[in-house]
Amino acid sequence: MAQSSHLPPARIPASRRRRDRHGRGLRGPLLLPHLPAWRTRAERFDALVIDAANELARRHPEIARMQFAVEEVPPSDPAPWENGVVLGRGFAAEPRAGLPTRIVLYRRPITSRAADETELVELVWRVVVEQVALVLGRRPEEIDPDL
Repeated sequence: MAQSSHLPPARIPASRRRRDRHGRGLRGPLLLPHLPAWRTRAERFDALVIDAANELARRHPEIARMQFAVEEVPPSDPAPWENGVVLGRGFAAEPRAGLPTRIVLYRRPITSRAADETELVELVWRVVVEQVALVLGRRPEEIDPDL
């Protein structure tokens, strides 16, 4: 009886099989890091807030000492004077606790009110200016005359 010269196929580790499907090589990224879609919507929103804060800090040096933060949605317990959906809040400094003045913007309520990217940029700017003015005890027009 003649022996068959066929050898069993070599076993390829599962990790390599997934990464090199159909022998076409390793998969690469779908988007390159320099393209705008590389960042998530939340990261783009954060960048808008940072840009607005930096621009205001350039105009008014006291704003540079403030902290800016972004949260998804406002807490479910609005203050008695807040009507409707809150877009942002300002918190005064608490020196005993070591906390500087803080401005918080709420991403989802703001993005849901903007029809496109241009409107979102304007709305973020307006909310940042209004919250900074509120914390500083000034009118928004004093912070940004174009408002």
